[in-house]
Amino acid sequence: MPGSTKTMGVLTVGGLVAVTAYTVALGSNGWLWFGWVVLGLITLGMVVSHST
Repeated sequence: MPGSTKTMGVLTVGGLVAVTAYTVALGSNGWLWFGWVVLGLITLGMVVSHST
């Protein structure tokens, strides 16, 4: 796994932790979850493109 893909994976997991903590502490925010899904899809695209 190249360094940029690994970095994106770490950011995606960190983002999930941050959004989940925000949701628990202050309530759900749809835009945060939407942003995390977009980040996850970008990361998934990078993983797929590097594995081919």
